[in-house]
Amino acid sequence: MESSEDRRFFSLYKAQKKTKTEGSEDPRFHFFDGRGQERADGGAGSRVTKEYQDWDSLTGKFAGSANVPFLLLQLPQIILNYRNLVDGNKTALYAVPWLGMLTGLLGNLALVSYFAKKRETEAVIVQTLGVISTYVVILQLAMAESMPFPQFVATSAVVGAGLVLNLLNYIGWLPETLWLLWEDFTTVGGLTVLPQVMWSTFVPVIPSSILPGIICGSLAVAAVAMARMGKLSEGGTKFVGSLSGWTATLLFMWMPVAQMWTNYLNPSNIEGLSAFSMLLSMIGNALMIPRSVFIRDLMWFTGSIWACALQGWGNLACMYWFHLRERHRGLRQQLPHGHSEGADLREVTSIISKQFKAADRSGVGSRNQGSTPAIIFW
Repeated sequence: MESSEDRRFFSLYKAQKKTKTEGSEDPRFHFFDGRGQERADGGAGSRVTKEYQDWDSLTGKFAGSANVPFLLLQLPQIILNYRNLVDGNKTALYAVPWLGMLTGLLGNLALVSYFAKKRETEAVIVQTLGVISTYVVILQLAMAESMPFPQFVATSAVVGAGLVLNLLNYIGWLPETLWLLWEDFTTVGGLTVLPQVMWSTFVPVIPSSILPGIICGSLAVAAVAMARMGKLSEGGTKFVGSLSGWTATLLFMWMPVAQMWTNYLNPSNIEGLSAFSMLLSMIGNALMIPRSVFIRDLMWFTGSIWACALQGWGNLACMYWFHLRERHRGLRQQLPHGHSEGADLREVTSIISKQFKAADRSGVGSRNQGSTPAIIFW
């Protein structure tokens, strides 16, 4: 468990690192040891500081290496969607829920602002790549008429404006007033979109309604206005300021939930998904976990762990279950005519035994060849 002294030292170290990158050193930071206390040697020792520098460099490299899987993340899905579009198989693209992709896109866009403000360059690049690649998939969904055109136009406008504003702010060309307006917009937009998307995901089960978005959006506008007018306490103002980051994380976290719900409603659509994309997502988020732990960012850590569990293992489990079910259905079709659903397992075993005998007679799967018949048991 970290103490207040740990946090104090880490803040001092970050300030010292920033000073060094600016080409000068502030002597104030040379007189603190690893616990934030003054050193008797006047700053001669630097063992603990060197340790922090090593961890900072190592976790930064891990976060930077996450750009590789995230860069390739959507490529298999993009290629698969392209092939389906060329073949005229637009129905296959319905396996990719545009609401889930939209929540992921808006989450990535808001996280670009969050990490740009914290000057986490590696994370900014990762989230920007996520915005661009996810937008390409959304473009394909719009071409397949899976996503309504008005929503696509609005999404395009928000993405374009968001990337430009974040770039200008990162290089220091954006006035503070415009940046505050953008932060307020992401807070209100996130708190409006998140509950509406969560509600709309389950529309086949619950009635369609826009009340969740309207209610939460109105509360968000009121909270932001009160914070800007100084009507809230210091704790309340900080809470409102943190809403944009947490809302972005929740939007990002909802993406695999929407995907798994679609898999549950339409299992046959799972064939339109790419297992390689799921694996890349899991690897990329796992590489971000060390950095989130090092800088003590609970929001980043929560989003990364959630993505590994659901976006990775959760959807891979859905795909594995689907293929098992299809193979089971194919085996049942080989059973004698009139076979009942609750039939004895002996007939299934008999078919498997015949497959082994046929493989032995043909020489496939014999021990001499060092392989086994391609039969999967369940």
